[in-house]
Amino acid sequence: MSGGAHAVKGGKQGAHAKGHGKKHAAHDEEHENHERWLVSYADMMTLLMVLFIVLFAISQVDQKKFAELKNGLAVGFGSPAVAFDGGEANLMESSDSDSPMDMSSGIGGTTSDATAVQEAVAAKERASASARQKAAQQEVENFEKIKAQIEQRLQKEGLADAVRFSVDERGLVVTVVTSAIVFDGGEAQLLSAGREIMAGIGPAVAGLPNKIEVDGHTNQLAATTGTYPSGWELSTARASTVVRFLHSDAGIPENRLMASGFADTKPLYPADDPRAASLNRRVEIIVLSTLPADTRALLPSAASSN
Repeated sequence: MSGGAHAVKGGKQGAHAKGHGKKHAAHDEEHENHERWLVSYADMMTLLMVLFIVLFAISQVDQKKFAELKNGLAVGFGSPAVAFDGGEANLMESSDSDSPMDMSSGIGGTTSDATAVQEAVAAKERASASARQKAAQQEVENFEKIKAQIEQRLQKEGLADAVRFSVDERGLVVTVVTSAIVFDGGEAQLLSAGREIMAGIGPAVAGLPNKIEVDGHTNQLAATTGTYPSGWELSTARASTVVRFLHSDAGIPENRLMASGFADTKPLYPADDPRAASLNRRVEIIVLSTLPADTRALLPSAASSN
């Protein structure tokens, strides 16, 4: 009996232990956290809120800074009077949509702004063209003063008809017809009248900062002497003679002088013209303009309107 009672007692203790284990497991399941998703949800909502705050901040246009930018661009283009927005309407008001930026006309701008920029560029170009025209006109006026000095000197010597003046894109061109009073036929030594002509030209150009180019030209007739076998040698020799005279007599520095010979490749008149034989035979003394190339191109028109 005692052994059976012990077995029953042991069985009850085992059952009690088993029941206690079940209650402990049930207690653990009741405390398991099933709301952890709320943490991730809260994080996502926070990030979305930050995103919308940033988008809202960058979508706001500082009207004062925008107006300063437009005025600065207008001044930079040399046309302060041009309003970049065509009126008082701001960037927000110029769009047909509720968006602060009108994407149909380009990022950050409107059609009126683009038109105003084009007008400002055109105004800048017109101002630049006007400035070039004024500079060309002033250069021509300077050339006229040089021309007057040369004519005054040559008139005293009775040699004014031996020189002609013109203005092209290079500058002032003083053309000396190399007739028998300037050079003997086929020769490159200045005669007495030729020296007087050069003496009248030299002082008028000596004090200028401009470089002086001397171009020699011959007519279509072949050289008649053995000293210069072709017009190339003869035209170059005559230009060199004039350069040496301007340096030694007028004191023009060598680094301002240059000589070129063109033979008969640049005639003033075609070979069948009666004037070709006498007038194509010449020396041109060119006072080279110091203006930029795009402004020098305006010299002929400025001279014709003077």
